[in-house]
Amino acid sequence: MTDSKVHSNIVFSQQIDAELRKIIQNYPLGKVFLLTDQTAAGFCLPFVESVLTEFLIRVLTIPSGEENKNIHSVGMVWDFLSNNGADRKSLLINLGGGMLTDLGGFAASTFKRGLDFVNIPTTLLAQVDASLGGKTGFNFNGLKNEIGVFMEPNSVIINTSFLKTIDRENFLSGYAEMLKHGLIKSREHWDELLDFDTINIDYGQLQEIISHSVAIKEWHVLNDLTEQHIRKALNFGHTIGHAFESYAMKTGRPILHGYAVVYGMIAELFLSAKKCGLDISELNRISSWLLVRYGKFEIQESDFEALYQLMTHDKKNEGKRINFTLIPEIGNVEINVDCSKELIFEALKYYQGLEY
Repeated sequence: MTDSKVHSNIVFSQQIDAELRKIIQNYPLGKVFLLTDQTAAGFCLPFVESVLTEFLIRVLTIPSGEENKNIHSVGMVWDFLSNNGADRKSLLINLGGGMLTDLGGFAASTFKRGLDFVNIPTTLLAQVDASLGGKTGFNFNGLKNEIGVFMEPNSVIINTSFLKTIDRENFLSGYAEMLKHGLIKSREHWDELLDFDTINIDYGQLQEIISHSVAIKEWHVLNDLTEQHIRKALNFGHTIGHAFESYAMKTGRPILHGYAVVYGMIAELFLSAKKCGLDISELNRISSWLLVRYGKFEIQESDFEALYQLMTHDKKNEGKRINFTLIPEIGNVEINVDCSKELIFEALKYYQGLEY
């Protein structure tokens, strides 16, 4: 088991089996395990089949879906590792989307006080966000990622070939996090994302754009591993977005994470205009562009209180304050901005009234 790391080895490769071999050779035979879910098993497991056979790697497949990101699934992973003789010199490979890499990372980080793990993200959301940065965890009591630890994977292997297996909605869900990276750090990245053809996808060009997005996330993580200062910039859109996501699940209208973040970003762009001087025309222009591509999660004023209560559970809050990351302009952020309940309701009202 290595010490808690401040940096993962991030590898962009179309030869995923070759990259895995380099890593697995550092571990005893029979001490390497792979975790996947039903969706990734069908589409992505064939990419690593030869390595699994060569190194006698045992595989656990758990149910897919955000509703399975819970303590029961974590227990399944712990049982699997325990029953197959895993120890602190073992390695867990997490093959799947963000739900899988979050949950697998947590299970690995806590089993016998921690064993090494590698993430192979198979969705765009996982490649640009979830599998990077050392956040692991699972949902609890209806709240997203309520239980978790910071622990960096040893390596993250990014292969854009996996992205040919995901549908358009899941592609756009991941793209939302890339858009967020542009808004908080780089107008250049924002502009290239607006120009990219997301319908007729050039996967070579996409890999280059993903590398730009990953570099932005890496910069924030390396400068603030445990989210005390500048890493909070990565939460832009998430304080309200997570509330949308949790509320959508509670009310039987689940939405993908990236879509929730987009709706959260729209509301938080409104807060940015009110609190940080974001130009109103910029607010309306960005909101319009996002709505055309992501649609809306319909809410009523009667929903505002429930959404607000979910925001009060956000992990970044301090005391009774709800902390927001806001942007005075594209590429710049202000963290720890306190907004009143009345202003948050105004932001929800702005979002609710938008038409597309």
